[in-house]
Amino acid sequence: MTKKQKKVLYRIIIAAVLMAALQFVPVTGYLRFALYLVPYLIIGYDILRKAALGISHGEVFDENFLMAVATVGAMLLGIYNETKGLEGEFAEGVAVMLFYQIGELFQAVAVGKSRKNISALMDIRPDYANIEDEDGNLEQVDPDDVEPGTVIVVQPGEKVPIDGVVEEGDSTLNTSALTGESVPREVRAGEEVISGCVNLTGLLRIRTTKEFGESTVSKILDLVENSSMKKARTENFITKFARYYTPAVCYSALALAVIPSLVNLIMGNPADWSTWVIRALTFLVISCPCALVISIPLSFFGGIGGASACGILVKGSNYLEALAQTKYVVFDKTGTLTKGVFQVTQVCPSPEFMAAGFAKAAEAAKERLLELAACAESYSGHPISKSLKEACGKEIHPSHVSDVEEISGHGVTATVEGMKVAAGNARLMESLGLAYEKKPQAGTIVHVAVDGRYAGYILITDVVKEQSGEAIAALKAAGVKKTVMLTGDGKLTAEHVAAQLGLDEVRSELLPADKVAAVEELLAEKGVKENLAFVGDGINDAPVLSRADIGVAMGALGSDAAIEAADIVLMDDNPMKLALAMRISRKCLRVVYENIVFALAVKAICLVLGAVGLANMWIAIFADVGVMVLAVLNAIRCLKVKAD
Repeated sequence: MTKKQKKVLYRIIIAAVLMAALQFVPVTGYLRFALYLVPYLIIGYDILRKAALGISHGEVFDENFLMAVATVGAMLLGIYNETKGLEGEFAEGVAVMLFYQIGELFQAVAVGKSRKNISALMDIRPDYANIEDEDGNLEQVDPDDVEPGTVIVVQPGEKVPIDGVVEEGDSTLNTSALTGESVPREVRAGEEVISGCVNLTGLLRIRTTKEFGESTVSKILDLVENSSMKKARTENFITKFARYYTPAVCYSALALAVIPSLVNLIMGNPADWSTWVIRALTFLVISCPCALVISIPLSFFGGIGGASACGILVKGSNYLEALAQTKYVVFDKTGTLTKGVFQVTQVCPSPEFMAAGFAKAAEAAKERLLELAACAESYSGHPISKSLKEACGKEIHPSHVSDVEEISGHGVTATVEGMKVAAGNARLMESLGLAYEKKPQAGTIVHVAVDGRYAGYILITDVVKEQSGEAIAALKAAGVKKTVMLTGDGKLTAEHVAAQLGLDEVRSELLPADKVAAVEELLAEKGVKENLAFVGDGINDAPVLSRADIGVAMGALGSDAAIEAADIVLMDDNPMKLALAMRISRKCLRVVYENIVFALAVKAICLVLGAVGLANMWIAIFADVGVMVLAVLNAIRCLKVKAD
């Protein structure tokens, strides 16, 4: 508890002890009123002050006003009853204020605990950065004071304070605070690292590439902290509802206090003012909308916090609410459903290559063909060239390769160990006048020729992520009507991936503008209350991300473009996180609707009972404080997320 909360707790204890003790004090009249006034003011002075300030500022109808009117009315009615020789309502007046403060304290502690949990889960803000002086000593400075290009030192156990590139050292980084994943990431010299990760093993020297304010950790913290600014429609509805509901019940309570007594007078019966006034006061206590006003924002806050702990950043509760109604999910292919990394998946030497004696066994022939192609491509920085070199796995000596010529749009030719090697696409083979194997394949084919003869081909494909198929199945199980893949790749490759993953529709050979047009068509196709989510890598899909109902950036660890463009950011490359995000959003909405129905139903029943005299002030206390406590307990469930 905070100091303020502890102070309220002490006031509650003192007031409760005094109220209990007064039950055994045999006094009546004004002395009894004076004695009960002590615990009443101890527990309720701040509520009375807030109500008075609200009235002075023109903001009359709020829960402080309702509590003040109900309890002051009960105390005054108690004096009236005492003068008539009846038992006063002093205990009920103090009890209403006491239990209201207990409920408020419970709510404050619950919200504080929720914020603390989220802060702990998102504890990625670095406290300092280490800069090495001329003597080799480390000086701790504020990350805000570190300029781009400065070399900082990150020791084992410390957080990486600012984005940068490793200048020296090898280590493993814990990225769980960013991605929700416990698997550490290996880094070495020359690789980029982002702020918020924890250095686990070796010492790293990192040259910063950004200011602290522009680094990943700052952007993420700003995103989470400002997520409450974008409210869901349900939250806005509750705010507007309370704005009209509270004055309505106040006027209804006034009518309940006055009209029946006036009717009695007109009909010649006793007015019975005290009976109807106490019913009106009970009506006011019951009607307080605390449960709705407090629990609904807390539910969304908990949902956003629970998602953040799993590496899912939601920019506002409006997007969390919209995700629950998503029926169409459109995916980009490369980097989203596939790894975006080209790998050699097939090596096919030609019969001529085998017969020429390059290798006696089939496996050896494949290795030799791959080695020659990798050597020819060794000076190229193209992703396909990199995949060939990685698949070869052997060190390529520059002295073995000469006369390298890169032919734009075709491939490359080079002299490898005295042999003329050509590696490229079908157009390269045609330009050399060579017959090649024309076999449709889902992927990129690199044809190879050696000394003027066709030697075979190597198939390179963009490998599908292990979780992609499971993610599509999980989305369909969650009620998604249609899953679509949009890609600029060729038709054969696109259809192969779509069939492998079980997608409902695939559109291939699309330019960025074509993707926007395709999303427009799907938006026109969906129902009014159905939402469409587009999932991309966030770097080159900004137009589509902004056009969809919900833009989801996948694998956005360290990507500024993704964090800026998307409504929801998945901080790692796991497409299963989208199904998890949808599950979190639906749980959050379910809790919100449970609280709304429960609170309104209980209050409606108790209001009717109070109006006809069947509910006393103690039932009113349950209808207000009890419902609020139960609603807050239910809302806290949104913080707990099962990632499996």
